[in-house]
Amino acid sequence: MILESYWLGVRRFDEFCRQTKLLKPVVSDRLKKLIDNGCFEKVVYQEKPKRFEYRGTEKFIDFFPMALAMLYWERQWSQKPGKLQIILTHKSCGQQTEPFPACKSCKETITPLDVSWKTGPGVGVMEAKYSPRRRQNNKTDSQTNLHDEIIQIIGDRWAMLILRSIFTGINQFQEILKVTAIASNILSNRLSELIDEGILVTKEVPNDSRRIEYKLTKKGMSIYPIILSLLHWGDKWLPSPKGAPLLLTHKLCGNPLQLQMICSECEKEVTPDETSYSIVISHSRK
Repeated sequence: MILESYWLGVRRFDEFCRQTKLLKPVVSDRLKKLIDNGCFEKVVYQEKPKRFEYRGTEKFIDFFPMALAMLYWERQWSQKPGKLQIILTHKSCGQQTEPFPACKSCKETITPLDVSWKTGPGVGVMEAKYSPRRRQNNKTDSQTNLHDEIIQIIGDRWAMLILRSIFTGINQFQEILKVTAIASNILSNRLSELIDEGILVTKEVPNDSRRIEYKLTKKGMSIYPIILSLLHWGDKWLPSPKGAPLLLTHKLCGNPLQLQMICSECEKEVTPDETSYSIVISHSRK
């Protein structure tokens, strides 16, 4: 929510609090973590009295494709009355644009069914150790967010671990339990929530009606570009010294897959410095 607020022009602490409606200690903690991780810088904008604002570094700006991928998902699956809508203009071509996730080489829309993968030299097993915490329920009746529904999914660590497993072909309860090290009750709860949200469905295992598999719906498959953008971000900013952990190939063109969010009008990459926006309220229901 803080990252989203930044893309909407928020730079100062009180503005982040108003925009996100989060408690001040929560906003302060998240901003500190963004600074500690090299994503934000605290810059003086007034000397007397001294006041600061937050500015994104290059490391942060590289989250822009993820923000666009989230917006692309929301436009497909979460059109609510009263929801904020953003109108993007691509300065390069001067046209209103709806950026979509595409292969850099062939410009075709990326779907997981068109991508093959194999483990790379930097593959490793993440230690299954998570600090205990209470789950925060951020769901609200407020309809002021651009990414309100997708935030509930990708902002939950357990849901993302489950989706990561299913995207790599691990789709039975015990298998997911083993690779994620999620407590069984939490796993059951999250799987049920993802089914209720229309992200997953269950199917019987062939030749064994006592067991079920969890399968992605079209809505769930559409999360793939968001995960892909995070993967590419990690390869750049948190690289393994041995190389990439996953090697992806776009089957439609046969080239190594590189995600770009490209303009729907001119098919050129959409970047922050080449984008302007305006905000409207949606009054229609999809």
